[in-house]
Amino acid sequence: MAAHRRSRQRPVGGTTARAAVTVVLAGAATTAGFDGAAHAAPRPAPAGADVDRLYREAEVATEKYNGAREKADSARERLRDLQDETARAQARLNKAREALGTVAAAQYRDGGLDPALRLMLSDDPDAYLDGAALTERAGSRHHAELGRVRAQLREIEKLRGAARVEVKTLTTRRAELGRHKRTVTEKLSAARQALSRMSPEERARITGGSDRAARSAGGTARDAALSQAPNARAAQAVAYAHQKLGSPYVWGATGPDAFDCSGLVLAAYRSAGVSLPRTTYAQIDAGRRVSRSELLPGDLVFFYSGISHVGLYIGNGQMIHAPNPSAPVRVAPVDQMPFAGATRVV
Repeated sequence: MAAHRRSRQRPVGGTTARAAVTVVLAGAATTAGFDGAAHAAPRPAPAGADVDRLYREAEVATEKYNGAREKADSARERLRDLQDETARAQARLNKAREALGTVAAAQYRDGGLDPALRLMLSDDPDAYLDGAALTERAGSRHHAELGRVRAQLREIEKLRGAARVEVKTLTTRRAELGRHKRTVTEKLSAARQALSRMSPEERARITGGSDRAARSAGGTARDAALSQAPNARAAQAVAYAHQKLGSPYVWGATGPDAFDCSGLVLAAYRSAGVSLPRTTYAQIDAGRRVSRSELLPGDLVFFYSGISHVGLYIGNGQMIHAPNPSAPVRVAPVDQMPFAGATRVV
């Protein structure tokens, strides 16, 4: 057996076997290398794309926050009105109860004797008969007062029921606010971290030029935009937006010193005496839809499929918008983002 084992390990056969194994392993390694290349995980997206995505997601959450806050404010106002009306109804009820108590006490004092006996004992029958008629009328008033008290009690209970509903609504809206606020905060924090890892060139692409450059670009287009605006209110909105070039983006802000995207157009038209809804997805329905080819200065231009961003068109394919926390209010091409629609509000 030993000789047999040694004969299978002859140098010539061993060399051949080792060579074959080497070739096979080399081939396997080469094949594995090609296979690995074919099935390698895709390269990660550039950091700038990641920041853009995070800012878009934060803006979606910001608009949801703005909508929830608007609804919470409405619920709070309705609750305050209901509380005021309940207080007024309670005051009316207290007054009616007091009147009812006075009538009831008078009837109690005079109700112990039979009317015929009171007539016989009376020193002045004529006066007594006059008093009896008065008492009858007082009884009618008593029933009327009682009816009013019952109606007021029902009114107060109805108001209190409506107030309880508004309290529940307000609690729900506040919970929504908290959820959206956490989402915005998380997305913006992640975007800041991604920005910090980027090269200066990449960071400059996202943050844009200086405030001075933004104001200079805006100044050259302002006069033309004002002259092309369809009316004085649109022109005023455009003028306001130009004045705010360089202002910081702050989510949830509507001016006068900081804005988010929908807050900027809201403030611009507020300066012209026009009231707009708070959110992008409500603002797009606030006026008449216009096509891309019909755009005039003062039109609202919207972006992305979820209508999560808005700018104010100023002519020549340009808009003024509040981009994100890393960039101030600035002039930008409408083509910079996926166009979703436009609205002329005046």
